Amino acid sequence: MKSERNYAFIDSQNLNLGVKSAGWSLDFGKFRLYLKNKYHVSKAYLFIGQLAGQESLYDRLQDQGYHLIFKPTTTYRANGKVLVKGNVDAELVLYAAAKVFDEYDQAIIVTGDGDFHCLVEYLKEEKKLLHLMVPNNKFSKLLGRFLKDIVRINLLRSQLEYRATKKTRSSGRSKP
Repeated sequence: MKSERNYAFIDSQNLNLGVKSAGWSLDFGKFRLYLKNKYHVSKAYLFIGQLAGQESLYDRLQDQGYHLIFKPTTTYRANGKVLVKGNVDAELVLYAAAKVFDEYDQAIIVTGDGDFHCLVEYLKEEKKLLHLMVPNNKFSKLLGRFLKDIVRINLLRSQLEYRATKKTRSSGRSKP
């Protein structure tokens, strides 16, 4: 790897929902270490909708090494359910193509959303695209022309899956 100035730009909702649709949960701590160790990612921007009551999640993600970029959320009703939407597309494109463009040598874009086609194309033209990481095999056809650049996160399940650890209860007494 030539450069140590690699950044990741992560569409958190697309990543999270894409992995869950494949039947597993991503361990974001393991994923951050994977990006650092495998691709020398020094900064990982995680674009995420901001919800009240999720402060401990945000703190944990920051402790794991993510730089959080928040988007206000909106709610809407569909099929009798109240759903929350935090569309981060514009912020992710703005950061990767303008705000921090001169700070990094190569970028990893993490999404399967075809709305990012123009960004991936631009980074490729500028020779700044390291990889496009998609959560599963069901990514947008618009991204299909970048097959050589795609890394499928679902193929990394054994390394990146969240596994709850059992906590043992202690009575506070030592054995005689």
